[in-house]
Formats: sequence, structure tokens, C-alpha cells
Amino acid sequence: MKEFFGSDVLLRSEAAKTLYAEVKDLPIIDYHCHLNEKEIRADRGFADLGELWLGGDHYKWRAMRMCGVDEEYVTGQASFADKYAKYAEIFPRLAGNPLYYWTQLELALIFGIRSPLGPDTAEDIRAAANERLATIKVSDLLKQFKVEYVATTDDPVSPLADHGRYGDTRVSPTFRPDRMIGLDEGALSELADVSGIGTDTLAGLKAALTNRLDYFVAHGCRISDHGMDWLPVEDCGEEIAAGLYARRGELTAEEKWILSSHLLYFVATLYAERGMVMQLHFATYRNVNTAMFGRVGRDAGFDIMRGEVDTDRLVVFLDTLNKDGKLPKTVLYTLNPACVPALCTLSGAFPNVRIGAAWWFNDTVEGIRRQIKYAAEYTALGTSLGMLTDSRSFASYARFDFFRRILADVIGEWVDAGEYAMDHARKLMYDVCYGNVKEFLGL
Repeated sequence: MKEFFGSDVLLRSEAAKTLYAEVKDLPIIDYHCHLNEKEIRADRGFADLGELWLGGDHYKWRAMRMCGVDEEYVTGQASFADKYAKYAEIFPRLAGNPLYYWTQLELALIFGIRSPLGPDTAEDIRAAANERLATIKVSDLLKQFKVEYVATTDDPVSPLADHGRYGDTRVSPTFRPDRMIGLDEGALSELADVSGIGTDTLAGLKAALTNRLDYFVAHGCRISDHGMDWLPVEDCGEEIAAGLYARRGELTAEEKWILSSHLLYFVATLYAERGMVMQLHFATYRNVNTAMFGRVGRDAGFDIMRGEVDTDRLVVFLDTLNKDGKLPKTVLYTLNPACVPALCTLSGAFPNVRIGAAWWFNDTVEGIRRQIKYAAEYTALGTSLGMLTDSRSFASYARFDFFRRILADVIGEWVDAGEYAMDHARKLMYDVCYGNVKEFLGL
């Protein structure tokens, strides 16, 4: 029996071990996350392992609920020590779950702890981790994991006062206009206030969005992002869109969809003109437990994947932009893995379109393996942009190690079988783990 979470975890061949060793210490470019830039600037510390792990991690919250933990210990008023104890209690049930890997990797990489977490070891692990945490701040974690670039996710009204360079890490904003494209009246009012441009008309809204995007670009923004539970329909044109916008408070769901699609076409054109990367995250079904949404709010573990996703709509969207020379570099993420082969073939039709990392529920051992193999079969794997955290936790940089191990294992399997040259594998590992995304973002 192998050592528990030893140095060769997830590496099943000698070739895999060799390939992993060559990339494990590469710098990290985290091109999509939800980290708080204010905490980076303030160089936040953490008083307790429970705070580090359970302060905002909906993955853990969801697992705890599935194992019967009362909400008081999930998002309630219980202490972080008590929440941690509940997480440790249910942890042995998470066989094969990515949380099992991430948690044990975080213990090993950050704290040097290789004991299995459980109710019997919980207090000893917490005591040892807390002793180490007393000397750890955000800057120490960024330095340990060699985080070179962080792209936070920011609303267009954000002041961007806390972005900049901290040590060896550049922290840059990402433009995410979901609230405005979703026609949230509060967001439209905030946008008008911060831009100084009225948003009572469609032309005003577009001018205000352009104003804020240029502000973002001036503050180092290279990337946009859209979190969507819909995909765009054909562009209705300026005249129809202006009429819809004028009566936006009384639109049907279909009319709102048409208007939001028009706005997505508009901002995509802005991105192309500024040489930016556009990210599209879709196939989500948000807040399906309405009772719990009313109790604990959004981003708390009650989102699921869509059962059906009409990815054909993306073809029309991308092709329309492309015909006019207005298609920006684009990265596609689907929460439903059944869509990945179609998206891979789509990326072959539009060379500046890439498939993103295995996202959210797919960020598992088998989900990442499946994503790698789909990319290999239907695209050119060597052009992949690799890993990102998509996380609110500074401990989550262990996920890059998780990904690099899985990638090395998949590629190593082909090398061992005599199906892929080791020299080619070495170059591909470097490119996927670091080189490609750096070039793609123009860093």
C-alpha cells in the first residue's frame, strides 16, 4: 500500500513523476478567481484553520449539508472552531470528491501535515496548523506558491483602488458586467453615478459601460468575464434594442433575453477593439433551493448544472462577431460536461477561441482527466490554457498542484505506452502549465 498522500500521489508511472517534477515549481498565473484584492493589499492573516477553510467555501458548505450538518455549523453563527470540527467529522465520507484531495494537499503543502483528517485527528491537525498560521499571511501564501498574476473578478462600478503589484504578484481586475447586462435597475443607477453618464437610454448605458471599461483597462485589466445561465440569441439590432430598453421594466423573459444578448454583442466588440480576452461561463442553474436562497443568499452552494445546453447558439454569436472582425480572444467554460466535445470542435472553427479549465463541478480527478482527453482528441492539447482557481480561498493554490499531477499522469501514460515522445511531453507540460496562458494574456 502506498504512503498516504505521499509525494507521488496521483502519479502512477515513472514518466508521470518525471513530468510532474519538471513543472511543479513553475509560477502560477491565476487568470480567473474570486479572491478579495483588499485582503491582498492588507496582507491579511488567519486566526484559525476553520476561518481559512470555511469562511466562504461553498464547496465545503455543500458537502457538509449533504452529510447532514446543521446550517448553524455551515453558514450560521457557530464558531470557526466548531465549524471546522463538523467538517473534520464528515470528511472521511468524501472518498473521490475533489474536496478530499484539495484538503489533504493544502494540509501537506501549506502546513507539512500528512495525517488523514478525521474526527480523531481533527484537534491535533488544527493545533499544528494554527501554530503555523500564526506566522502566515496572504503574502506568504502567494510567495510560497509563486503566484505571478492574479485576475480578480470585479463589477464595473468597482473603484479598483486595491489592485497593483504586491511583492512578485501582479493583481489585476477583470471586467464583469453581469448586473448591467442583466438589466438590474440598481446596477444601472450605480453605473450612472460612478461614470457620470446617464443610463436612462440604451446609448447612455453603452457610453457608461465603455467609460468604465476604459477605466479598467487603464488599471491593467486584460480580461472580461460573464457568468450566464443563458446563451445569446441573434442580435436584434440597435433600433429594436433601444425600444426594448426604453420599457425595460415591463419586458417579458424573452424580450429581456433579446436585449441582454444585444448588450453582450456590444461589449464583445469593445473587448475586441481593446485586445482583451472574453470569458463566458455558462450552463448554470442558479439558486434552485429558493427557501435556502432566501435564508443564506447566493453563492452558498445551491447552484447546479443545466440539464440541457443549446451550444449551437454560441456558433451564431461567435460567427456574427467574427464576420465583422469583432471576435475577441474567447475562453469558454461549461458547467455541463456533456457540452465539452461540441465546444472543442467549435474552437477548431474559430482559432482564437479556447476551451477553459474543467469548471466547478467538473474540477475533479476524473473531470480534469476527461477535459484533458477531450481537448486532446478534439483540439490541440498543447494550446490549452491550463489551470485556474475560480476560488475565494487563498489556500486554493494547492489546486494548481492537483492539476499538474493529473496532467502529468495522463501524459505520462501515453509516454509509457510508447504513444508520445518524452521530449514533446516536456514541452507540452511547460506550455499548458505556464507558457500558453502567459502568451494568450500578453503578460
